[in-house]
Amino acid sequence: MATLYTQKDSNIRRTWFLIFIFLIFIIGLGWVFSYQFQSPIILIIAVIFSIGMSFTSYWYSDKIVLKMSRAKEIKKEDNPELYLLVENLSITAGLPMPRIYIIDEMSPNAFATGRDPKHAVIAVTKGLLDKLDRSELEGVLAHELSHIGNRDILLQTVVVVLVGMVALLSDWFIRWSIFGNRRDNREGGGQLGLIMMLVGFALAILSPFIATLIHLAISRKREFLADASGALLTRYPEGLAKALEKISQDKTPLKVANKATAHLYITNPFKGKKVRNIFSTHPPLEERVKALRGMNI
Repeated sequence: MATLYTQKDSNIRRTWFLIFIFLIFIIGLGWVFSYQFQSPIILIIAVIFSIGMSFTSYWYSDKIVLKMSRAKEIKKEDNPELYLLVENLSITAGLPMPRIYIIDEMSPNAFATGRDPKHAVIAVTKGLLDKLDRSELEGVLAHELSHIGNRDILLQTVVVVLVGMVALLSDWFIRWSIFGNRRDNREGGGQLGLIMMLVGFALAILSPFIATLIHLAISRKREFLADASGALLTRYPEGLAKALEKISQDKTPLKVANKATAHLYITNPFKGKKVRNIFSTHPPLEERVKALRGMNI
């Protein structure tokens, strides 16, 4: 049975496994091109690139996610009530005080990010602050702090960078093959452009499957566990249950969300879009609410 401790260890192992797979994939791609064109420099570039991206995904993925979400950091004087809520819950959970960010969107939602509890961030939308009452907001914040405590944030945030990089590589290969092939044809040879185009289209076809596999690697049990841990933290499961219902019923779109960052949020940010359960990174909301209301605290 999953606990905070087993989940934390599992998330750390999964993170390093995904980074390792990414390293092998890029280096393997570099080896193929290096062998094809008898140019060792291509393999060297692939090695440097893969190591650089892995380093970036671990150390700077939280900053990338916050930039993508257009989140702005606040201090205690900017919103004393929110700051004190997070501070009190952090003390109760035995966690360092995370930095707090606000997303200027009226769709109620929230996420946590960062590589470890000492470098954690909680980001909430303006809509979440405006539309939830104190007990509901406290439930959401406790949920996000639970993600921090069991290291969900490390795995979830690294995924954003690695999945996004596969998509960017696909786009780069296709664009290079189209424009590079025109030049090569004028020079009498288009072999490199043809190979680039084939690789680009292969990545374009595979990237949704790669994203799905990685999303499936992020077990949906993490949401149930964070719900339960958050409810234990506040001693009031109904607060989070009501918050989840309000968030899911609100139809305001979250414009800053995209496929790479969707799994970070407390609920699916794509309003009105049904996602097949088998491919969803979030369990059905009805099951989460039922589990919360079935808790005996």
